[in-house]
Amino acid sequence: MRIVSWNVNGIRAVQRKGLFEPFLAQLQPDIVCLQEIKAEQDQADVNLDGYVEFWHSAEKKGYSGTALFSKIEPLSVTTGLPTRIANKYELADDPYGNSNAEGRVITAEFDNFFLVTVYTPNAKGDLSRLAHRHQKWDPAFLAHVKALQKKKPVAFCGDLNVAHTEDDLANPRENRGKAGFTTEEREGIQKLLDAGFVDTFRLFTDGNGHYTWWSNFSGARARNVGWRIDYFLASKNLVPHITHAEIHDDIMGSDHCPVSLTLNF
Repeated sequence: MRIVSWNVNGIRAVQRKGLFEPFLAQLQPDIVCLQEIKAEQDQADVNLDGYVEFWHSAEKKGYSGTALFSKIEPLSVTTGLPTRIANKYELADDPYGNSNAEGRVITAEFDNFFLVTVYTPNAKGDLSRLAHRHQKWDPAFLAHVKALQKKKPVAFCGDLNVAHTEDDLANPRENRGKAGFTTEEREGIQKLLDAGFVDTFRLFTDGNGHYTWWSNFSGARARNVGWRIDYFLASKNLVPHITHAEIHDDIMGSDHCPVSLTLNF
C-alpha cells in the first residue's frame, strides 16, 4: 500500500498546469492526502476513477483545506479535530480565527491503522501565530493522535510547517528563530516523537539535502536550498510494516513536493 502526501498549494492551480494526473500516473498511490487545497469540492474538477473522495475545506474561501482520495474504502472518516479537544485547547481563541475551522485535519480509519492528514498552521513571518500554534494547536493535535493510538496504530502525514533538526533545512544558522525553525515549533514535533511516533523518512535516510519545500525566489529549488517540512510519522508498532518512505522532489506543480509511505500488511 502506497500512501502519498502533497501540499499542492492550490489544487486548481496544479490542475491548470496539467500536472495532477501525471503525478498520479507516476506514483500510483493507493491513498492520496492533499493539503492547502484552497478550494471546495465543487470548485475543483477532480474526477479520479477508482478513488473515494473526502474533502475538508476551510470556512474561509480559497484558504487552507485538506482532501483524501482512497482506492480502499475507509471504515470511517472524520474531519477536524474532535470538538472536545478543540474546546479543551481553545482553538477558537485566535485573532486569525478558529484554527479548527480551517479544514486542517482529516482522519480515516482502515482495518490496520488510522491515517491522518494535517496542514499545521503557519507561525507567520512575524511569528504572530506562534503562540497559538505552540500553546494550543500542537498540544491539541498531539492529544488527537495519542487518543487514536490507544485504539490502533496511527500514521499521519502532511505539511507540519517546521524543520525538526538542522539536517532538515539548507541554512539552519540563518533561519534559527524564524518561522518554521523556532524553538517552540521544533518542540512541537519533538513531543510527537517523544509520544512514540517515528519520523519514517529517517528510518531510511540520514543527513541533509533532502527537502520538500523551496521558496519561489532566487532559484531556491534549482539550487536545492530548501526545507523538509512535509512528513510521515507513524506509531512504532507500524514500523515493521514500513518498506519505503520517500521524497519525490522531481514532481513539480507546487512549491512543495510529494512524500510517500509504503506499507506491507
